[in-house]
Amino acid sequence: MATALLGRCLSSMHCSCHPPRANFRVPLLTTRKPSLSFRVSGPRYAPRCEYSSEVAAESDDGTHVGETQELESLSESIKNAKNASDKPKNFFPKKGQDLEMVCESLAYKGLGLCKVVDTGFVVFCERALPGERLIARILKKKKGFAEAYKLKTLSVHDNAVEAPCEYFGECGGCKTQNLTYEAQLREKEQQVHDLIARLGKFGNSPLSGEPGSYMMPIVPCATPYAYRNKMEFSYGTKKWKSKGLFVSPKLEDVNESGPKLEFALGLHAPGRFDKIMPIHNCLLQHDVSNQVLKLVQDHGERHLEELPPYDVRTHEGFLKHLTIRSGRDCETGQLQLMVNFVTKGDKKDLLQPLVDQITTSFPQVVSIVNNVNSAVGPSSIVDKEHVLYGKAYITERLRGLVFEISANSFFQTNTSQAEVLYQKVEEQCALKGDGSEVLLDLFCGTGTIGLSMAKRVKHVYGYELVQEAVVDARRNAARNGIQNATFIQGDLNKLTDEFGKDFPRPDVVITDPNRPGMHIKLIKYLLQLRARRIVYISCNPATCARDLDLLCHTGDEGVESPTRYRLVHVQPVDMFPQTPHIECITTLELCE
Repeated sequence: MATALLGRCLSSMHCSCHPPRANFRVPLLTTRKPSLSFRVSGPRYAPRCEYSSEVAAESDDGTHVGETQELESLSESIKNAKNASDKPKNFFPKKGQDLEMVCESLAYKGLGLCKVVDTGFVVFCERALPGERLIARILKKKKGFAEAYKLKTLSVHDNAVEAPCEYFGECGGCKTQNLTYEAQLREKEQQVHDLIARLGKFGNSPLSGEPGSYMMPIVPCATPYAYRNKMEFSYGTKKWKSKGLFVSPKLEDVNESGPKLEFALGLHAPGRFDKIMPIHNCLLQHDVSNQVLKLVQDHGERHLEELPPYDVRTHEGFLKHLTIRSGRDCETGQLQLMVNFVTKGDKKDLLQPLVDQITTSFPQVVSIVNNVNSAVGPSSIVDKEHVLYGKAYITERLRGLVFEISANSFFQTNTSQAEVLYQKVEEQCALKGDGSEVLLDLFCGTGTIGLSMAKRVKHVYGYELVQEAVVDARRNAARNGIQNATFIQGDLNKLTDEFGKDFPRPDVVITDPNRPGMHIKLIKYLLQLRARRIVYISCNPATCARDLDLLCHTGDEGVESPTRYRLVHVQPVDMFPQTPHIECITTLELCE
């Protein structure tokens, strides 16, 4: 592997709390086995140059660039690697061309990062596994790289397994279930490390426990299937017709003859906003949830005229989405289900026959609601909510507390692993536990993290954009008898001079932003705030790494502050087995 300048620059010339960024020559992907510097467990793993999820670089107005720019940047990094002999030769594949290639790693959204044999040309390929030799067909040609889908496997990867899901290969959900779970963990941990090392500019981490190490071993999930407590399915008027395992759903249906009204309820075919792949048995959700889904599908097929599905092209129809959430009764621990029908119009009476059928068949369903959403686009804003059966919420027990979960409130989708995640977060907060500290919980959702630590601090202050979530957080605090928690509605991407006047200076800040990460204004505010410790929870390590760079390194354009933080720990936690997604906890300490 081509050389890279590794590690932090920790010479005696620099204060350890204000290190300059590590400068890198991006290592070139090759099939040679190099001398390696990082491991998950067992064998060590080499640094790689791909990014595992979208790098949302910030523009002047605070917006973020999309996936095409990231892939272009990634491709340029590969081509500009130091070892010229491994640079791609002049090669220009055509759309529809079949090529032999070798997959070298997993990259953006679980795509296989491949190179065309004898050319070094970079191709991102669906369902390709590291080490696999395959034939793929070019789907899209971009500047410096291409996207493709797999036609045939020539030689399999050692860690390949048969995917148990009947929809694998066409459903875009569980892209890595044909990889052993141990190999999935290795890939995810390596991807987090590479992003922090390169995009965050912290340099390669030594082995866990060694001096200068910041990387902790990934925490696996004890239940790699049936772990999701929420699944959202879409209605549509066009079913995706299976074309076989090795055909991309992104291709147009050339044999279709004009519009035809169909009933479809399932998941969107990858790359197709207008086509629904009927899913009858999702291995990620509870079996009873699958049975409810099947009943709703059968009812829809029989009552197509009375309950027409929404057409995303014509914007006509009634049924838009079906969401099934699961929880537990706080007294008995028994399964509870909530069913939410999202509709275009306010015609709740049309749903009553279906509601009666569900409640008669499934006593586990304790709540059925109807969210009215008149928006034409994919908006999540609810115009009105009707409770059609039972309560407006279900409950779940987490870290000894009981939480009420309404139809639109955020709650971690993997409940059992959330217990692990929140325990790790509390450990990284390093609270004194004497009730003297103030905790600021940013992007707090329904308050689950802050409330779980309330008994150890003086006061918890939570900030959240969604008003419904703030209401849930306050109700959850009252339900659990917690009086030292205050939840405030506010947009953390649009800070004003008034922000911060609602709470005293915190000792510890927890921030859990969504995929785009934190706005530059919030980062500047945190530097001015000078909390003793910041614990950053992220479902997108790429944007997390970008934000850590701004919080920890000097010389960042647009961030003028003498305050800097030191990266202490990076803890990956696998919340989403069988998918390329990964959660990570990063811990920062203030440099005094």
